[in-house]
Amino acid sequence: MKKKIVVIRGGGDLASGVAVCLHQAGYGVVVTELPQPLVVRRKVSFAEAVYEGNCEVEGVVGRKANSVEQALSALAEGNVAVLVDPDCKCLESLKPLSIVDGRMLKRETASEFGEQWRVIGLGPGFIGGENCWVAIETNRGPDLGRIYYEGSPEPNTGRPAKVMGYSLKRVIYAHRGGLFKTLVEIGDQVEAGEKVAEIDGEPVLSQIKGAVHGLLRDGLKVKAGVKVGDIEPSGERKLCFRVTDKSLEIGASVVKVLRVLDKAG
Repeated sequence: MKKKIVVIRGGGDLASGVAVCLHQAGYGVVVTELPQPLVVRRKVSFAEAVYEGNCEVEGVVGRKANSVEQALSALAEGNVAVLVDPDCKCLESLKPLSIVDGRMLKRETASEFGEQWRVIGLGPGFIGGENCWVAIETNRGPDLGRIYYEGSPEPNTGRPAKVMGYSLKRVIYAHRGGLFKTLVEIGDQVEAGEKVAEIDGEPVLSQIKGAVHGLLRDGLKVKAGVKVGDIEPSGERKLCFRVTDKSLEIGASVVKVLRVLDKAG
């Protein structure tokens, strides 16, 4: 039986966790990305296929496709297809069951597709029944994964979730714009105050001790204020190469919504 296709906008770590869930549930998954995605948690993000051609997340292979035909070929081989198509021009050809917007823009987003496509919006900025078909809560807490056919998830708090008591301190932001150069690898152990990267030769420091959970690719141009890395305070290296329980919970909710859509025909 031919797999039903789901298009996921964005190949970052949260969207990639959702992609893994959909792949395991038997859907054909096509991830659409920018020509040069800025992804911090590269080891668990299908966006890496844009640069590398292939990548692997939790045992699922992501393969870059340069056309819809190549995307369909990747799906036929049992892979997740990664297509550089930020405007989702592939929709008419792929005719997906649904579009999952996993870009995590964290602001109210205008509906781009009207009622032609069923859009599942992840996180702040989406309102079920208004600018998307269904919205899903992405904030950690008792409502994580809650499905909103009407209403919206919690607004963006502006602060990263706490891990072992650390919130802003565990995240590394660009102090200026310029060329990003990495000095450590994802999974490496670092100390508080240790230099992990440079931007135009100026040091970028970790604020806490732990394992490098994520870090932008070497050689990218960045703007001041963007997230360029994060630290896992526990120091557990294996966590740097696993999708989060949060993304899997959200993925399970997306699968649940799609099962309802399947039954509705």
